[in-house]
Amino acid sequence: MLGGGGREHALCWALRRSASVDAVLCAPGNAGIAEVATLHPVDPTDVGAVVALARDERCDLVVVGPEAPLVAGVADALSAAGVPVFGPSAAAARIEGSKAFAKDVMAAAGVPTGGYWTGTDLAEARRALDRFAAPYVVKADGLAAGKGVRVCADRAEAEAAIDAALVDRAFGDAGARLVIEEFLDGAELSVFVLCGQGQAHLLGEAQDFKRALDGDRGLNTGGMGAYSPVPVWTGDLQRVVVERIFQPTLDELARRGTPYVGVLYGGLMLTADGPKVFEFNARFGDPEAQVLLPRFDGDLGRLLACCAGAGVEPGVWRWSPQACVTVVLASGGYPGAYATGKPIAGLEDAAALPDVRVFHAGTRRDGDAVVTAGGRVLAVSGLGGTIAEARVAAYRGADAIRFEGLHRREDIAAQPTR
Repeated sequence: MLGGGGREHALCWALRRSASVDAVLCAPGNAGIAEVATLHPVDPTDVGAVVALARDERCDLVVVGPEAPLVAGVADALSAAGVPVFGPSAAAARIEGSKAFAKDVMAAAGVPTGGYWTGTDLAEARRALDRFAAPYVVKADGLAAGKGVRVCADRAEAEAAIDAALVDRAFGDAGARLVIEEFLDGAELSVFVLCGQGQAHLLGEAQDFKRALDGDRGLNTGGMGAYSPVPVWTGDLQRVVVERIFQPTLDELARRGTPYVGVLYGGLMLTADGPKVFEFNARFGDPEAQVLLPRFDGDLGRLLACCAGAGVEPGVWRWSPQACVTVVLASGGYPGAYATGKPIAGLEDAAALPDVRVFHAGTRRDGDAVVTAGGRVLAVSGLGGTIAEARVAAYRGADAIRFEGLHRREDIAAQPTR
């Protein structure tokens, strides 16, 4: 496993429970992942070091967690070295690495999405706002750790967002090109499809909460919580999403000579005109993985190895009838500046609660203590017979954990989309 966040902890935990898996290694991991995997101090974007580690340890499968190693070409290098890898090539990972590329693919494939403009010129970007009505959506084209999207209430705010990216270089090279697009109104839905060997397995769905503050206020984050299942995810909607969104996208990527292997994550808005895509990601969501994987009943190792062409069948799997809700515990100030190194108390108390799973994201071990080491520190997942019951379990677990400056939303899954 490559990565060291909450998504990777959830994946390592699920893989360790797979009958087909003898051992899990993780590079670089975190304090929680160390409980279920052997850690190696390797940078996931150091392609040569990753290939050497996989060869030295004779790994049967490498699973790439975050997006940065994919865009850096780690899957290409592993494939060239004969190591089965669950994750797309650098060319296919542009579906996340460049929002302009994703829009171009969607336009060519006829996938429903919002209207858009893309470019690098400051004056043209400001004039492009004339094409759209408020609220305006301004996005950095490249990877910005989930923080490169601004939903702007009026033109002045949109122009400020454009200036921040193109003049102040708030997102570095990731914001050197912008995508300005139509605001899509509706309920948000995250859908995950596992792809490989000419097969596409519809995995599951979740709804996440991007804004930092209750009531969907504040800045966008990497995600402050999530829940699954989502009540609106009916059989009819599943068929529409596969036939009109995922399959045409996969076909277009294959037509361009970049067949897709790995998980394709579609961020959808359920508008009055039907589901439309507002983003694609080339990896499991975070914190969506933390609500999907506790509900997954099957051998995840076999399923991912099948997609990666490791010569195994996917096996049988199903979803638990239980619901899952995840609450993210973040450092004060996130997604802006925040302090790290704060001791975390209550981890054992939370983990001992029934129907609670604690997944580490930004943590590290400092002697005998576990301390904060990132913006999103922990994801506390609760299981229950209903979303309401799972929500109670998640917040009960969250209440047991303490660290200086802890910030969380109090309204995760309070009103599930119907």
